[in-house]
Amino acid sequence: MNVFLGIFSAFGLSASAGLNAYIPLLVVGVLAHYTNLIKLSAPWDTLANPYILILLGILLIIEMLADKIPAVNHINDLIQTFVRPAAGAIAFAASANVITGIHPALALAMGLLAAGSVHAVKSLAVRPLVTVATGGAGNVPVSLAEDVASTAISFLSIIVPIVIVILVAILIIFLLWRWARRTSKDASVPTER
Repeated sequence: MNVFLGIFSAFGLSASAGLNAYIPLLVVGVLAHYTNLIKLSAPWDTLANPYILILLGILLIIEMLADKIPAVNHINDLIQTFVRPAAGAIAFAASANVITGIHPALALAMGLLAAGSVHAVKSLAVRPLVTVATGGAGNVPVSLAEDVASTAISFLSIIVPIVIVILVAILIIFLLWRWARRTSKDASVPTER
């Protein structure tokens, strides 16, 4: 059971890095430094170093501010295209220490894919749609919601990783339901000749 919980935790943390690169790394580092909730093995135990925690805090503040300023947020998303997947890879590999049989390269790749996928959906689909639909006015509330979601997912991934599985299952069911509904609607609409 610990292996599955470790996998759920690792995927949750790496996915939350797709929303905000530094929140899951900071959560992992703070919880590893101040609690027994997560134990990091070398070299990932560096995340719990007080100097690294301060650096992550500074980087988090910079990203949060940049993501709230119109026009700068798009540049930030472009820069974060490289940072978020890397942060996801680190978060996955650092938290996957329960999974002893997994090769580090595979752990890094899985984290990279999870964070990169979430970031791609966010920056290529959600944010442009919000910008167009609201004339840019909705970007700040959406950015705040992403930060809150990233924080909640990061903590849940460590404290109650099974919740992440339930949330993902609900999301998949919802998306399949929407897709089935849309395809049945499209099939019932007559085509013009």
